[in-house]
Amino acid sequence: MLTTRPTRIVLVDDHPVVRHGVAAQLNGYPDLLVVGHAETGADAVRLCARERPDIVLLDLRLPDSPAADVVAQVHRQSPDSRVLLFTAFPEHAAVAPALAAGACGLLVKDADGTAVRDAIRSVVRTGTFRAERSAPSTAPVTAREYDVLRLVAAGYTNPEIGDELNLSVNTVKTYLREMMNKLAARNRAQLISNARTRGLL
Repeated sequence: MLTTRPTRIVLVDDHPVVRHGVAAQLNGYPDLLVVGHAETGADAVRLCARERPDIVLLDLRLPDSPAADVVAQVHRQSPDSRVLLFTAFPEHAAVAPALAAGACGLLVKDADGTAVRDAIRSVVRTGTFRAERSAPSTAPVTAREYDVLRLVAAGYTNPEIGDELNLSVNTVKTYLREMMNKLAARNRAQLISNARTRGLL
C-alpha cells in the first residue's frame, strides 16, 4: 500500500504561544507534520539546513534578522523549501523586500487553523499562496532600494555599494535620494533611523 509522505513544516516565530498553537493545529492533519520550531532568524536558518522542510512559516518580524535576509539564507541552505510569511501586519514595509527575496506568499495571523492548513496546502500544490486580503502592491521602498539601504546601514560608502551591487555611483546616489524622499530623511543617519522606525531594518 502506497503512502504519501506528509508535508514537513518549520515554524519560525518569536512568540512561543503562536508556535505551539499553530503546531497543535497543524499536527491534527495527517498530511501535515511540524518538524521544528525557531524563534530567531539564525535558529531558523540552522534548523532548515538540518531538516530541509517543505514549508517554512516565517514571522515577518524577528528579533535578530529582517525577514528578507532570513528568506534568502533559508533558500541558500535548503533550496527546495518554500517560505510563507506569517504576520499580523500585512501592510508592513518589510513585506515587499521579503517577497522580493523569494517568499512565496503572505498569510495574516488572524487566520484560523483551517486557513493556515489551506494556505500550506496551496503552497505545496502551486508553489505560491495569495490571500484575498493581501499586502498592497506598493511599498515604501523597492527591492533594489532595500538592497542599497541595508548596505548603507552596514556602513558602506557609495562606491562600495556600487561595487557590491554592480551599480554606478550615480545610480546609488539616485536610489539614496529616492529613499530619503520616501522616508522623509535629510541625511544617511536619518535615513537609517527612519528605516528602523518603519521596520525596514
